[in-house]
Amino acid sequence: MPKNILVGYDGSETARRAYLFALELAACSRAKVHVVSVMQVDNGADTSALMMTDVLEERLGGLREEIAALGQPPGVPVEVGLVHGSPGDALLSFVAGHGVDHIVIGHTERGALARWLVGSTSTDVLAKAHVPVTVVR
Repeated sequence: MPKNILVGYDGSETARRAYLFALELAACSRAKVHVVSVMQVDNGADTSALMMTDVLEERLGGLREEIAALGQPPGVPVEVGLVHGSPGDALLSFVAGHGVDHIVIGHTERGALARWLVGSTSTDVLAKAHVPVTVVR
C-alpha cells in the first residue's frame, strides 16, 4: 500500500476528483498526500522577476485555501506545494525528491490538435513514471 501519494493539481474538475480519490486511498493505507500544482514559467528575465515577487506566496495561499475547502479526513496528512517547470517533468522530479510511491492525476479530454500543440501531462507522467499511476477521469 502507498505511503506517500502525489496528486498533480491544476484546479480542474478532474484534478478535484483526483484529490478526493487520493484522500480515500490515503485513508485506507495511512498515507500522506502531497498536493502539488505546477507553475509554468519561461526561462528569462520574467522568471527572476516572478521569483522576487509575492506572486508565488499568493498563489500557494490560494491553493491551500482551495484544497482545505475540498476537505480532508481526520488522520490523513495533506501537504500542499507549488513547483515550477514543465508539468510532467516537475511532478516527476517531485516524486524522486520526496519518496512518493504512488501518483494520482486527473485526465482532461483534449482534441488531437490540442494534444499535439501542448501535450498531455497525464500521458507524459504515465510514460515516464517509475511508480504506480492512477489516472482519474
